[in-house]
Amino acid sequence: MSDDSSPRPSLIERITAWLSPEPDNREELLDLLRAAYDNNLLDADALSMIEGVMQVSEMQVREIMIPRAQMDVVDINDPHDEILRFVLETAHSRFPAVDGERDNVLGILLAKDLLRLYAGEDVNLREMLRPAVYVPESKRLNVLLREFRSSRNHIAIVVDEYGGAAGLVTIEDVLEQIVGDIEDEYDYDEDEDNILQESDHTWRVKAQTEIADFNEIVGAEFSDGEFDTVGGLVVNAFGRMPKRGELIDIDNYRVRVTRADSRRLHTVVVEKLT
Repeated sequence: MSDDSSPRPSLIERITAWLSPEPDNREELLDLLRAAYDNNLLDADALSMIEGVMQVSEMQVREIMIPRAQMDVVDINDPHDEILRFVLETAHSRFPAVDGERDNVLGILLAKDLLRLYAGEDVNLREMLRPAVYVPESKRLNVLLREFRSSRNHIAIVVDEYGGAAGLVTIEDVLEQIVGDIEDEYDYDEDEDNILQESDHTWRVKAQTEIADFNEIVGAEFSDGEFDTVGGLVVNAFGRMPKRGELIDIDNYRVRVTRADSRRLHTVVVEKLT
C-alpha cells in the first residue's frame, strides 16, 4: 500500500528545486525566477518585488531623486500665513526649510509642527526644525534604505560633488522601486477620477487613462491607433521611461511627470498651451 501522507513540498522547496543548479550570475538568476513565475511558483507581485530588490542594489540616489528645481521648500523668512498656505496646497508631511536660497537648507520642517500656529501660539519656526540628513548623489539605494531604517529618517537632502543641494530623496521614493507606486494625496481610486481638472487649462491624469477618454474630457485629438493609454503616448514621446519632474511638449500640450518609477509611469499633469 502506498503512503500518500508525505507532506507537499513548500514554496521555498519548490523554488529551490528550480534554482538547481545554482545560477552563475544575476541574469541567470532572473531567468530562473521568471521561469518559476511561468510555472506558477511565483505570482506577478512577488516576481516584481524580487526584481525591484535586485535593482535597488545597483541604483544610485541620483537616479530617483527629486531635482532641486522641483523641490517643494519652505523659506523660513516668509510670513507664517504664506507658509501655512503653501503647506496645505502641496500636502506633504515634511519640507526642507531654506534661508532664502535653495542651497541654504537649515533643516526639515514637519507639517504637523505647524498645528501650534493654529492654536495661536507664538512659535519660532527655526527652533522647530529637525536636523537635515545629507547624502551624496552616488549613494546606493540599498545602503540609503538601511540608513533610513536605522536612523528613522524619512527624507534626505542630496548633495553634489561641490556640496550644493542637488535635490532630495525620501524613503517612499526608495520603497517604490521595490513595491511600485505607493498611494499618496494625489491618488484616486474611482475609474471616473482618472482625470482631475486642476484649473481651466490643467489636468492631473493617471497614466492608465485611455486616450479616447482623455480626448473627450480635455478636448484633445490624440490618435489611439498606436497606443491605448496616455502613459503609452507620453513614454513614446520621451523615447524612454521618464523621471518625475521631467517636461515634454506633445502637440499643443505640455506634460509634466508627477509620479513614475524605473518600470512604469503613474501620473502626469497636462497643461494646454495657449
